[in-house]
Amino acid sequence: MFDLIGTSVQIGLWQFLAILLLVFGLFLILAGIFTAYFGSGKSRTIGIALLVVGLVVGLLVGYLYSAGDFGASAHHLEDLVLGSFLVILAAVIGAVIAIGIFLVAIMKS
Repeated sequence: MFDLIGTSVQIGLWQFLAILLLVFGLFLILAGIFTAYFGSGKSRTIGIALLVVGLVVGLLVGYLYSAGDFGASAHHLEDLVLGSFLVILAAVIGAVIAIGIFLVAIMKS
């Protein structure tokens, strides 16, 4: 199988779990920043907690992945992070196109 930049990749269970947890951590960080900035009172506290948990999850997965605990040998963390961002980017672009087509179809009818 080939990824978006044309290199040969084989995704196993450990790589899948690492990508899943990295994306989970990234979105917790984004949600935490948004909530902490726009929230007030309890919402701001929850946003900071989300931000901290996202950072801990991301750093822990990055450390475990590069140390080789996700699988038999040490992996290249940079390749995993780049692949994760490319997958997220491709999903967002596809979702935006689909929503755009949906909105055009609804507005034309």
